[in-house]
Amino acid sequence: MGAVGAVREPPPTWSHGCSRGGSGTAPQVERQVMSQIREHLRALPPVAWYGVAALAAVVLPFLLDDYQTSVAVLAGIYVLLGLSLNVIVGYAGLFQLGHAAFYGIGAYTAAILNLRFGIPILLLLPVGALVAAFFAFVISRPILHLRGDYLCIVTIAFGEIFRIALKNNVFGLTGGPNGLSGIARPEILGFTFSQPIHYYYLVLALVALTIWLAGRLEHSRLGRAWMYVREDELAAEAMGIDTTRAKLTAFVLGSAWAGLAGVVYASRYRVIAPESFSFVESVIMFCIVVLGGVGSVPGVLVGTAGMVVFPEIVREAKNWRDAWLGVAMILMMVLRPEGLWPSRRARLEIHEEGAPAHSG
Repeated sequence: MGAVGAVREPPPTWSHGCSRGGSGTAPQVERQVMSQIREHLRALPPVAWYGVAALAAVVLPFLLDDYQTSVAVLAGIYVLLGLSLNVIVGYAGLFQLGHAAFYGIGAYTAAILNLRFGIPILLLLPVGALVAAFFAFVISRPILHLRGDYLCIVTIAFGEIFRIALKNNVFGLTGGPNGLSGIARPEILGFTFSQPIHYYYLVLALVALTIWLAGRLEHSRLGRAWMYVREDELAAEAMGIDTTRAKLTAFVLGSAWAGLAGVVYASRYRVIAPESFSFVESVIMFCIVVLGGVGSVPGVLVGTAGMVVFPEIVREAKNWRDAWLGVAMILMMVLRPEGLWPSRRARLEIHEEGAPAHSG
């Protein structure tokens, strides 16, 4: 028996050198496990993440009530607006603070044509985009060859002119301060959109299409030209890039997509008024892009959550909702100027700027 006891194995130990009774090293084990989990998550290809996000988005409305689904629809519309403005501000580096005007152009174009001529609202999606693109071209073409903040000043002025024209019932078409109501619900093959969940999937499809197009644009030849113009316009011109044409293309494309979002807004709420497209709306769109991270597609989603979804969650604190916008932007500028989810290019620039400090 003594011989058997002499060869008996010692008590089992945990991995990483932590004994079963040694509670002092348990936090180390936990950190190592979490580190391994993070490494495995980073190793997942982007397609896997897109698949998980798509599945979650498809299932989401079944977990929400009608009010929460309506908030999700509104958030989706702002995602469309944020992505459209991201082309102008994030990719091309143009300072735009009148984006709500092109949003409103799409909405009013769809409403007028639907109410006066009975054209189905979904057929007006490209029409609203084209009309917004036309006005964007007319407004921006004469001044895009200039540098600085001229475009910002012009877009702010155009946004206010547009809102005042709507309130004055321009050409007897816009309904004055009360706006337009009675816009028809969307229909597809006899199916009428009547519930928030129906609009949710319409907006989700448009958001998915927009994200795909934004990714294609970012990595295209045109997208690279925008990046060069944003970083150094003089150097871009020296490289042979037609900077005026590049900026014009970005401005027109972004404005067209805002017009499309306006058509969706008109079809969802069936009532539109001038105050829905005020300067404050342009500021919210701009804050969505800056809060999430300029030039970042995922950043737009994060920015929308902060600027649209969060205020709805704390709707009871109504007096503080507008203050949240200012507080959020101040904190971002001080603590994280690159945004909550910066683009890959921005992360690389931050890493390069921080490298010398660490090496010293």
